[in-house]
Amino acid sequence: MTHKIDFAIASSDAVINALFQRIEQLRLSRNISQAALAKEAGVSRSTITRLASGENISVDSFVRVMQALGLADHLAALLPNPTVRPVERIRLEGAERRRASPKRKAAGNWTWGDEANGEGDA
Repeated sequence: MTHKIDFAIASSDAVINALFQRIEQLRLSRNISQAALAKEAGVSRSTITRLASGENISVDSFVRVMQALGLADHLAALLPNPTVRPVERIRLEGAERRRASPKRKAAGNWTWGDEANGEGDA
């Protein structure tokens, strides 16, 4: 049974449940027992049971299970590549960013008719 989920708007619990449900479906489709997957991943069987029921497991256990199922190459798809765009590299003169800049505030609440030197008054 496949459930479609919009990862952009789903709660973190819903995303975790969907990911773990997919892993459980892959395990079953490959006819791998929970005990065999636990042994291959180097985690406890109770970790695999928690995963199968949608309960939280550690990131380390998640990665180990993905590797044991031969899905390690899919882990890179979880986050975009953080390399700097070429235009930014030119602006930074080849240097890498080391910190984020604070958001800049607007210059003020200027509106049409406001004159800084008072000339707008009749």
